[in-house]
Amino acid sequence: MIRWLRILLLSLAVAGAVAAGLWAYAGDRIVLALAGRIAAANLAADRAASLPDGLHLAICGAGGPMPDPARSGPCQLVIAGDQQFLVDAGSLGARNLTRMGFRTGSITAILLTHFHSDHIDGLGEALMLRWAGNAHTAPTPVLGPPGVAGVVDGFNAAYALDSGYRTAHHSPAVMPPGGAGGRAETFDTPPPGEGVTVWDRDGVRITAFSVPHEPASPAVGYRFDYKGRSLVISGDTGPSPTVETFARGADLLAHEALAPKLIAVLGDAARAAGRDNLVKIMHDIPNYHTSPAQAAQLAARAGVKHLVFTHVTPPLPNPLLSRLFLEGVDDAFGGPADIARDGDLYSLPAGGEAITLEHLF
Repeated sequence: MIRWLRILLLSLAVAGAVAAGLWAYAGDRIVLALAGRIAAANLAADRAASLPDGLHLAICGAGGPMPDPARSGPCQLVIAGDQQFLVDAGSLGARNLTRMGFRTGSITAILLTHFHSDHIDGLGEALMLRWAGNAHTAPTPVLGPPGVAGVVDGFNAAYALDSGYRTAHHSPAVMPPGGAGGRAETFDTPPPGEGVTVWDRDGVRITAFSVPHEPASPAVGYRFDYKGRSLVISGDTGPSPTVETFARGADLLAHEALAPKLIAVLGDAARAAGRDNLVKIMHDIPNYHTSPAQAAQLAARAGVKHLVFTHVTPPLPNPLLSRLFLEGVDDAFGGPADIARDGDLYSLPAGGEAITLEHLF
């Protein structure tokens, strides 16, 4: 018995050595081949081309200015037919689009709601990725209220050396020098309660409206209409009758939300830590944002079909916090209400009333 056990152990050892040798010889080739197949599938992906005709909202950044492992800076991609609009360009947003299977080179234009840092800190990267993604020969249109030209000019200046390097390295045919950066397109700030059409092409109409976010002013939200479907993006705002007006009858409302009770917890923690500057910030920020319950009340009055909370503040690292975040929402709004996550995709196909949600991460 002992002899046979020794033979068995020796056989296993030999087999293991042979397997290890074969893996050392072929393993890297197998891994490289698999990596090639994955890379080919990723580079061939074009999520927008696979979507049905209609309106679609891709959440590329569901968070706000606070560090959040689950939510990047404010960023939303609206797909309408064959046009694609990036609304705000928070950090990591453009990269998330690639993870979701969208092509940054297909972005038609970028729309900014206002100029707080968390809404623009990824703009330079978004402009560069859009340029590199499709060898564009003209800068990216960047639409916004007064002030947008200064923001775009600043990013163009900051990325001027980088753009030159890339053209020199890859050739003007691959990185056309005329396509780098952005081209600001300023629209007049809409009067309170009124809207201004900032885009009306090929059946896609985008209406901007002013929202209260002082001292960050001007600040706007946007309504998108296409083939009988509609969605509204509030931008950063306190409770606003103007948002309610432009959300009237909308299929989908993406409304910013801040939970005051959770912010108060952070304020108390900052006070205990002797962080007086953060105490003041936590005291101040609820006065120019909207609570989830307030947004739900507005959505109900406006007859919105589906509500999604964006610019989620503060971060919600535990599901139990999500319950506290949604306090009062079910009592106010009878329709579906979601807390946005990076990677969410809402689809509103033309010619119907369906609204579907798919999570791409």
